This record gives sequence, C-alpha cells and structure tokens, in this order.
Amino acid sequence: MSHKDLLIEQQKRLCTLTLNRPDKKNSLSLELVDLLCVTLKKLAKNDNLRVVMLRGAGDKAFCSGFDIGSLPTQSREDADQRLQSLDRVESLLQTVIHFPYPVIAVLNGFAFGLGCELAMCCDIRIGADDIRMGMPPARLGLVYPWTGLQRFIQNIGLQSTKEIFFTGRTYSGLRMQALGLVDYLVARAELEKFATEMALQIAENAPLALKGIKRVINLLMQTNWLDNNQAAEARTIFRDTLSSQDMREGQAAFLEKRKPHFKGK
Repeated sequence: MSHKDLLIEQQKRLCTLTLNRPDKKNSLSLELVDLLCVTLKKLAKNDNLRVVMLRGAGDKAFCSGFDIGSLPTQSREDADQRLQSLDRVESLLQTVIHFPYPVIAVLNGFAFGLGCELAMCCDIRIGADDIRMGMPPARLGLVYPWTGLQRFIQNIGLQSTKEIFFTGRTYSGLRMQALGLVDYLVARAELEKFATEMALQIAENAPLALKGIKRVINLLMQTNWLDNNQAAEARTIFRDTLSSQDMREGQAAFLEKRKPHFKGK
C-alpha cells in the first residue's frame, strides 16, 4: 500500500519506492523517515522480493536532504530534540544498509545532504547524466554526524570524503562519478530502462546467494578483519549455499544451457 509521501510499486521480484514530495524537492521529513524505515522492514519479510529501487518523484530531485524546516532550531532544548531525531534517521540508514537484498538508488535528480547519504547507503547508484550531488554541512556551520562520515569513508575512500565535505561543493558529471558518488551516469531518457534492466538481472539470481553476499559484505564493512564469531557466520552462510537446492539447480541449468529456476532453498 502506498502513502501520499511514499509510493510503492511491485513488479514481480522488484519493488520500487518513490519519495513523493516533489513540492519539497523530495526532502525527508521525520514522518517520511519513519514511513520508509517501516516499509523497508516489512519488505524485508517478503520472500518473493529480490531487489528494491529507490527514487524520487518528478525529474528534479532524488532527495534534497533532511527537511530541517520541520524542526525548531533556536534553543538548547530544540537542539536536543534535533539530536534525538538523528536516531530515527540513523535507523532508516541502517535499515537500507542491512536490507537483506540489493537496493539500487535511481538518481533521477539532485541529491544533497541526507539525500546524498541515503544514496550512499544503497548498494548501487545509477544517475541521469545531468544530476548534481553534494554535501554542504561545512557551508551551513555543521559538523556532520560521525556515522555518516564513516559511511562515506568506507564507500568512497578517505580522500574523496575529505574533498566533498571540506569544500561543500556541488558535483556533476564525470567528477561526481570519479569521486564515487555515483556508479553509472546514463542519458536521462535511458535512466529508468537501464536501472530496471539491472534490477531484473539481479532478481534472476539465487536469493540465498544474494542475501549471503550482502550479509558478508556488510560484515566486512564493519571491521578490517572478521572476529571469530563473524568469521563463523560467514562460513555458515557459505556452507549453507553449498548444500542448497538453488546451487544444485544453478549447476544443472549451467550444464543444460537453460535459465535456472531458483526457489530460495
């Protein structure tokens, strides 16, 4: 079911979530933050789902960031309230990161601040070739939360993170891609087709493999080296796929030169 601020469309094993606040440049209010988080948690329990695409409504903005206009800013008490709101934002970002299947950001417009970080939390970022991205906190007198800085360092590296946050610049084109903010830049007219084709290609793969690969990657992102418990979990994931029906089906399909029919078992 869709909400006025979040449109939900499911096509076979692909679900598209659209931030639907075009009049607010698809900024994230706390209501939308909570709604998106709850929706993703529900979708995570859908055994028929294999991939999620996240986009913004219209053709101007993916997400312009957090709707700070909805929060008070004057007193220390107000500042404390804003700090508490960060917990809800962090919960959303963690939900995107740890969603069991791949999440693709379809950048149909600009992405700044929290919108840029939301895209960074997705597994793959595909953008129209005329979009812009940036992180302006330093220009607003703000130190960005350490969790966000850490995510940028993990995803695009230390030097790119320093440049993006120190300058507060707005990036576009090849420089934006070189910094790692986006993985693919395609002509706007081809964006939806390109992203959907990649999503459907992912959706054809074995669900146990998709979930296992994403889980192990997330484990590796948390530390430079897996501890004993984490290594044991990774080994268990690998072992379970070795003995799965899906692996036997994949091998048989390869030998028989046909398309596999995976069941997630």
